[in-house]
Amino acid sequence: MTAAETVVTSTPEPVFFPDLVPELLVEDLSVSLHFWIELCGFEVLYDRPDDGFAYLHAGTAHLMLEQVGCGRNWIPGALERPLGRGINFQIMMPDIAPLLKRLANAGWPLFMTAETKLYATGDTRAGVAQFLVQDPDGYLVRFSSRVSAEG
Repeated sequence: MTAAETVVTSTPEPVFFPDLVPELLVEDLSVSLHFWIELCGFEVLYDRPDDGFAYLHAGTAHLMLEQVGCGRNWIPGALERPLGRGINFQIMMPDIAPLLKRLANAGWPLFMTAETKLYATGDTRAGVAQFLVQDPDGYLVRFSSRVSAEG
């Protein structure tokens, strides 16, 4: 076999599916997809456009988006903005700086500006750089990256 005849096949990286994946009801799936994909760096693993549904991931962070009024919506009470009151989703990233830059370039407001914080974790401390932002439906998202716990 010559080099021209060599067939290179690549096996896609296996995707880890966590045991807990939040499903967020959204008003407009296309607007939410823009936020999560273009600004936050997530990718679509699969979607069902007729059901207004998309399954997204960034590394091992996974979430599902479902448009209200499409497919089957499980709604236990009135949906009032901001959605998801009382919860914030922490998403760990290797570095929050590129995400902060994309959000700033898009003029997307932050709920809480970036900070470095040390948290007690039993007998040790964990250091994180973090900020909070709301998605188009008001869900609060805390993007974090690990930093040295020295200090």
